[in-house]
Amino acid sequence: MFSRRCVWVNGPVIVGAGPSGLAVAAGLKDQGVPFVILERADCIASLWQKRTYDRLKLHLPKQFCQLPNFPFPDHYPEYPSKRQFIEYLESYANHFNINPQFNECVQSAKYDEACRLWRVKTVAASGGGEVEYICQMLVVATGENAERVVPEIEGLKEFGGEVIHACDYKSGEGYRGKKVLVVGCGNSGMEVSLDLCNHEAKPAMVVRSSVHVLPREVFGKSTFELAMFMLKWLPLWLVDKIMLVLAWMILGDIEKYGLKRPSAGPLELKNTQGKTPVLDIGALEKIRSREIQIVPGIKKFSCGMVELDNGENLEIDSVVLATGYCSNVPYWLQETEFFAKNGYPKASFPNGWKGNGGLYAVGFTRRGLSGASADAMKISQDIAKVWKDDLKQKKQKVPTHRRCISTF
Repeated sequence: MFSRRCVWVNGPVIVGAGPSGLAVAAGLKDQGVPFVILERADCIASLWQKRTYDRLKLHLPKQFCQLPNFPFPDHYPEYPSKRQFIEYLESYANHFNINPQFNECVQSAKYDEACRLWRVKTVAASGGGEVEYICQMLVVATGENAERVVPEIEGLKEFGGEVIHACDYKSGEGYRGKKVLVVGCGNSGMEVSLDLCNHEAKPAMVVRSSVHVLPREVFGKSTFELAMFMLKWLPLWLVDKIMLVLAWMILGDIEKYGLKRPSAGPLELKNTQGKTPVLDIGALEKIRSREIQIVPGIKKFSCGMVELDNGENLEIDSVVLATGYCSNVPYWLQETEFFAKNGYPKASFPNGWKGNGGLYAVGFTRRGLSGASADAMKISQDIAKVWKDDLKQKKQKVPTHRRCISTF
């Protein structure tokens, strides 16, 4: 008779079944703590499975990307492909017997002060009935890349050609011979431009602001691995200086191609603003040969044309917006003490994993999979301690907060 039902969860609710949510769930499984993991898509790691291009590989060596207590297979290459990483995550979920509730989109999550409980309301992705999950602990694992960022650019609606976000780009196969404007010069923008080149398209990449471009490897070693090693002994500012000297030795002067470096070093920018340096895997060679054209910022679009900030007009056939992603936490979590308006915890790493009232956050460190794994271990251990202490109390008396719960 009712389209809405109420579910008591004897443990935490985890929102998001990406790598971060899976890592927390695996830790809870090891500790014997029950949980419910909610996922709006119909699969785990939907960002990787449905919103990434075909040629994507992990940018860092696999040892820095593995989840807790489950290394990558030995036969995997140092930089696993998209397909291999998805298979790894599926094996991870199977190994720890993690079974998310798929196609459940969280509409709101609010802490009930009177009952000291979280109320998490969901609707089925197919438009079915509502479910309200009631729990003592809530783990926000929707991450930094939950929603695409689409900038408002004058005239874009009147452009007339194809306009897609990078999350919908799969391959350059369908762009052969076409003039494609790639908006954005981060890792996605660089790789999309390179892929278009490899499929005989004619990409022009918009570089509006400064960007750090580093070689993926230095003397046969991962640039990231080398930086992490040096940080054990040297201050961050000095490691930044060394990395920039090595980049200049290997890549040369990239500013003459329109790629201006920021004044702050790459590690400093990553730590303070979350801006990831570009790890070059071949795009720079295409930029040098002018196969990838570098253009300044966009002034406006018109039918089949784009006018640039320098007054130049380009004829283009398609636009790919490599303009990044953002957190969606402000749209559904009704809480302002722990999370800021941008959807990130107010406290910086390593202190942004735990709030008040049983609230936790994982996957918001701006430090990739290694940062998410570190927080996931702390969260699962902390929840296990709280849950086991609560279980001991329940054996002694029936908790009074149960009277606050209504069911349908």
